[in-house]
Amino acid sequence: MPDQKPQSSARNIAILLTILFVLAFYVAFTAYNRSVWILPPEAKLVKNPLTLDTAAAAKQILPVYLDKCAECHGETGKGDGPQAKMYDPRPRMLTDAPHLSTITDGELYYVITAGHKPMPSYKKKLTDEQRWQLVMLVRYFSHTLPPSTK
Repeated sequence: MPDQKPQSSARNIAILLTILFVLAFYVAFTAYNRSVWILPPEAKLVKNPLTLDTAAAAKQILPVYLDKCAECHGETGKGDGPQAKMYDPRPRMLTDAPHLSTITDGELYYVITAGHKPMPSYKKKLTDEQRWQLVMLVRYFSHTLPPSTK
């Protein structure tokens, strides 16, 4: 009988260490995925080079948006796409006018271009023009203009 106590104690320690490891992994994973998007200050100053009307740009880019973005952001930008519930934090609502009215076109372009987990980068997947058109589509969804950068 004395042999069972050391085995039981070792087993309990192994279980405790496993639980601690899983908790540490979960905390690290959650912290990594919830990290704040830190944008370079110069992104704020970048102006959209496209001169298209916002509605015209939105119409042109909508098929690309539906293919690349709607799975998470939803067909109308409400953050309610079929994959949205899989992510924490959830995809941004592209209809959130109070928030988007504080974000410049350059900042939106940077986010689309660089991505940030879980959102992928579109630098190599979309042309510069397509990414700028997506910025205009976000403006269309949210009925906002970029803030003044003066």
